[in-house]
Amino acid sequence: MGGLIRAGGTETARPSRPDSPRRPPAADRPDPSDVVLAVDGGGSKTDVVAIALDGTIVGHARGPGSNPQTRGWDVAGPILDDVRSRVVRDLGEHGIRTTHVYLAGLDLHDELVTATAALAHWADDGGAPHVLDNDLFALLRAGTLSPDAAAVVCGTGINALAVRADGTTARFPAIGDVSGDWGGGAWLGNRALWHAARADDGRGPATALVTAVPAAVGLGSVREVTEAIHFGRLDHGVFNRLCPVLFEAAGAGDAVARSVVERQAEEIVLLASVALERLGLGDSAAAPVPVVLGGGVLAARHPLLVDGVVDGLAGRVPGAVPTWVTDPPVLGAGLAALESVGADEPALEHYREAVRSRAFASTTAAIS
Repeated sequence: MGGLIRAGGTETARPSRPDSPRRPPAADRPDPSDVVLAVDGGGSKTDVVAIALDGTIVGHARGPGSNPQTRGWDVAGPILDDVRSRVVRDLGEHGIRTTHVYLAGLDLHDELVTATAALAHWADDGGAPHVLDNDLFALLRAGTLSPDAAAVVCGTGINALAVRADGTTARFPAIGDVSGDWGGGAWLGNRALWHAARADDGRGPATALVTAVPAAVGLGSVREVTEAIHFGRLDHGVFNRLCPVLFEAAGAGDAVARSVVERQAEEIVLLASVALERLGLGDSAAAPVPVVLGGGVLAARHPLLVDGVVDGLAGRVPGAVPTWVTDPPVLGAGLAALESVGADEPALEHYREAVRSRAFASTTAAIS
């Protein structure tokens, strides 16, 4: 997989990067005791899984988020090294056939080049990544095999892409407010506090968030929450904790909270539809196109958000088939890694079931 994009996130082909590390093809290493490594690094957690060629999980480790775009490689790199090393050191005689790495925050060409260099030292104990790209590709594989599809992730942050059968993709810079992004769990939690603060001091409409926000963090008032964040007594991770508070208030009928959730649904629809439109996909009900939806905010399947996304896609992209993925992204990463070495369907299904039987989320559901 390559990662070259043009400014503005327009349509791009995805050629292999000539500077990417390469290992011998799988056919040159037929040892049946080999494993594949699948790595998923998101905003809140990092998973590394070693998978036997029959789909059995032979090793798994988890660590904190390793999004290099938000954390920097000086933080993300050691996290990835640590989680991977905990798996590799217990492999014994198992050789590593291939490694697939999917990270949040790999959106721009320069970020992919930097990531390739940052992980090149993995060649010292089993091989640098064969595949290194954005975690949206893992989400996409977890949700569909269609060569024409879109994926939207709304977890800690938000991002989207679309792919076409000829290998062309449509992507977004996804670097926050400066690239026009709106939403994600941290953003929604921030909006919960923002609206609570304005209601509390009279600048905004009344909302149940005035009491719900401080209660969620064990403080007595919105002002106390604001000051605790300002003086560092609460770190900015608190915004992820406030995201569920927003949805709870919306579900209870709070008009302010509902307006934010509805706005998030509109943005998810906009991301998917624009990406598909760039590739000429999804404009006909006769040509259904999966829109894979994942990440913690979407996977929670809040009815207000689900209804907004389903109705919005139906109105703007007649051919869209919304598909919710609540399996962890490392499922898609592992499936892609296994397929790259020729694993058969029983092995892929074995891996799916192994993931779902562990401490991972379960089920993928299509919404009609």
